[in-house]
Amino acid sequence: MADTIKLDESWKAALAGEFSAPYMASLKSFLQAEKQAGKVIFPKGSEYFRALDLTPLGKVRVVILGQDPYHGDGQAHGLCFSVLPGVRIPPSLVNIYKEMQSDLGIPPAKHGYLEHWADQGVLLLNSVLTVERSLAASHQGRGWEKFTDAVIARVNEQADPAVFMLWGSYAQKKAAFVDQTKHLVLKAPHPSPLSAHNGFFGCRHFSKANHFLEEHGMAPIDWQLPAQV
Repeated sequence: MADTIKLDESWKAALAGEFSAPYMASLKSFLQAEKQAGKVIFPKGSEYFRALDLTPLGKVRVVILGQDPYHGDGQAHGLCFSVLPGVRIPPSLVNIYKEMQSDLGIPPAKHGYLEHWADQGVLLLNSVLTVERSLAASHQGRGWEKFTDAVIARVNEQADPAVFMLWGSYAQKKAAFVDQTKHLVLKAPHPSPLSAHNGFFGCRHFSKANHFLEEHGMAPIDWQLPAQV
């Protein structure tokens, strides 16, 4: 699958064993069969690994974990919580923006396109990288979770420390093995409207992340998104 899809070379090398594993062959066959059956899969094939392609392994400074791609038309493009320009900002991202404004004084962006973060070393990784249109969680348990576990493990093994922002119990369980003696692991409830008021608001993860990066001699993340995309 790595040979046919655009992917940064650092990740191709680090994940070579995963791409050659039987579970990935099975996953590829599943996706091909779904497409042949006429099902619409999000995001498009060239964007399955967009998060990895935009954020090479050696440049990862922050990891934000999501669960599944958005399953509505025109939303998903390979980065968790992010939507394409012109698409309505999803409720969870609205709340992320609210917390950023409270924490850093950054006014909410008028769009939900987060590539500016990815370009700076923020790995915006979903646990499952594909979904069937209009069917949330439809590709869970097909192999993506094992692959993205390996992605997190490679970041965990890096010599340089990183910040893991784990929002909600799903993300916290998935990255439970991360070495907290080396990396900064920040935990809060999910920014969903159902749970944001239970401790996501006020978590100050954005300023905490930047403080940690600066303490370790790394540039902070410019969380303010461009006005125009």
